Amino acid sequence: MPRLSDTKIRSAKPRQKPFKLYDVEGLYLIINPNGSRWWRQKYHFAQHERLLSLGVYPDISLADARTQGAALRKQIANGINPSAERQEKKLAQRTAAERTYNAVLAEWLAKTATARKWTADHLERVQRRFEVHFTPWLGRKDIADVTDDDFMACVRRMEERNLVDTAHRALSDNDSLFRYARQRKYVKHNVVADVRGPDTLPRTKVTHRAAITDPLQLGQLLRAVDGYHGGFVVRQALRLLPLVFVRPGELQWATWKEFDLDSAEWRIPAERMKMREYHIVPLARQAVAILRELQPVTGPDGFIAHQVRNPSRPISENTLNVALRAIGYEKHQQTSHGFRRTASTLLNERGFNRDAIERQLAHGERDQVRGAYNAAQYLPERRKMMQAWANYLDKLRQGVAA
Repeated sequence: MPRLSDTKIRSAKPRQKPFKLYDVEGLYLIINPNGSRWWRQKYHFAQHERLLSLGVYPDISLADARTQGAALRKQIANGINPSAERQEKKLAQRTAAERTYNAVLAEWLAKTATARKWTADHLERVQRRFEVHFTPWLGRKDIADVTDDDFMACVRRMEERNLVDTAHRALSDNDSLFRYARQRKYVKHNVVADVRGPDTLPRTKVTHRAAITDPLQLGQLLRAVDGYHGGFVVRQALRLLPLVFVRPGELQWATWKEFDLDSAEWRIPAERMKMREYHIVPLARQAVAILRELQPVTGPDGFIAHQVRNPSRPISENTLNVALRAIGYEKHQQTSHGFRRTASTLLNERGFNRDAIERQLAHGERDQVRGAYNAAQYLPERRKMMQAWANYLDKLRQGVAA
């Protein structure tokens, strides 16, 4: 006969020490001093007495506890240890959680960013690409359950929005992700490799960033920059960019510790460079003057161009382009990245050493012989070139040279 009833359970008062209310077939309820009530099932397996928790009363009712107990006894009769099976299920659930697309993506990003020495802004761009275009649909799925149809549905959404170049980058990133997952035995095959091919997406058209290369128009642009009425930090960064013609992200994340103004040098660490090579930027006296004017505002530590409301963060990647729009230059006319093309075109036209120009642009050479340079190569010549370039920009700004 059952020994417990709901009335008996509800009327039992907590004591100073835990005590038990017994039912039948090894089922009992522990009542703790704090009033909590836990079901326990006692059973024997392989000649050993064992215990299993069945949950908390009243979430698990008396009838529920008895039903669970009956199911456990059936498992035992079939030679199954209920405790061991429960542990295996928990392990399987934990393993499944660790092998979702999101979890494997986080693991791959951490390892890849370190191995490839990604810059912080590059890592942020890759993460954002996944977060926007893939994780909303694939993130919670076990990565082994992601099919080629699941993946291509995400790619087609990008194609429909005309994000073809982004989709090509995403294909490459996901191919690397799934190759990693296969190496780690998370998946049996790479679904991206199954669908990736010349017909997967339209070919991307190579487009150069908009850049002014006419000297007269460049002078007008420089005068417009000088007349920018936005924030002081953004104005100084925009004035500096044509003088150093680095990639906008390299300026965005620049810190004061990288600059030696007395020696007129900016030394960019390899991890922040696209080609992962340490880079020296000789600074013309005009660039040094801009930096000295900026240093009391954002220095002496941290980012040279930080956000007004959050000095621990640099200006956003698009801030300089927004500033160019503010002074009347649309994206088809000039971009912040376009200053590199501006400098390259006009320096070559003015007869400067092509190798020195390419070294200053920190371009990677396809030719292995030409690629065997270091940060200081052509440095004396580049110092002269950077000062001559700054002087030339001054003349264009004044409207006295074309």
